[in-house]
Amino acid sequence: MTAEKIMIGAGTEYPLKGMLVLPDDLKKPVPAVVFVHGSGSSNMDEKVMKLTPFKDLAEGLAKHGIASVRYDKRSFAHGFKMLRKGNITVREETIEDAVLAANFLRKDRRIHAKQIFIVGHSMGAMLAPRIDAEGGDFKGLILMAGITRRLEEVLIEQNRETYDQMNGLLKKIAGKQIMKLNSTFDGLYELSDEQAKRKKIGGGTTLYYFKEMGEHPVSGYLEKSRKPMLIMQGGKDFQVKADVDFKLYQELLGDRENVTFKLYPELNHVFVPSVYGVIAKAKQEYNVEQHIGEDVIGDIAAWIWENTAKKSI
Repeated sequence: MTAEKIMIGAGTEYPLKGMLVLPDDLKKPVPAVVFVHGSGSSNMDEKVMKLTPFKDLAEGLAKHGIASVRYDKRSFAHGFKMLRKGNITVREETIEDAVLAANFLRKDRRIHAKQIFIVGHSMGAMLAPRIDAEGGDFKGLILMAGITRRLEEVLIEQNRETYDQMNGLLKKIAGKQIMKLNSTFDGLYELSDEQAKRKKIGGGTTLYYFKEMGEHPVSGYLEKSRKPMLIMQGGKDFQVKADVDFKLYQELLGDRENVTFKLYPELNHVFVPSVYGVIAKAKQEYNVEQHIGEDVIGDIAAWIWENTAKKSI
């Protein structure tokens, strides 16, 4: 493979360092993917502790003849600048840059402009249908550990599960914090935009971040989209649940011929083998160096090549 340093959003207020990875053999334009991060601030590799999922996927897909673009998340590269502006939504945090990345690929003659796919992980998977509808215009969507529920619902659930797995004094202290955080979302959609913008939830994030996202439900974009989709889920994911979230995707899209579902029973949220399998030990889980395997990479590559031969809907 060949890796080229690039800049997404060059000349804008938020330029982002990135990497364009290309297969070695470029006799003709190749399909490509844009990687979209999960929640939080992370670099172009989507590094979490000792795991680098986007780097693994980019290098693995290159071996299958597929190019990719990954880039630092805006909140990682320009966090303080974003905080000063205040009331950031997922549009500024994620959507705008994903669209810029897709357009960047379309201008590269080595890339097949009509064969560009989006690979969203976690919240990136949640946002992928919206990104596609609001300017991304991808050939297909690959959703890894995504959710169709509202983000605050999942956050509340994760907080409660973390609390249930704690013991002793730590549980007593954390319990008050968790209850306070969860209660912050009470009546969220009854607030006006201005009221939501005045209520901070932590750091520089306000309730408006959640309200704006919740008013653009994932299910609405999924129902309207007719794009092919590959929906992937780890069976031992303790952040996004196979028996809840993956099931909701199946209920919503299970009757569509152009939607493929893949469940990996032994893999966690980052699509590597599960180690501890409980959310209270997330840091320990992600601090074990592992890499996404060929089972996952091969499935993505095969699905992309299968869909490059099909006409867009």
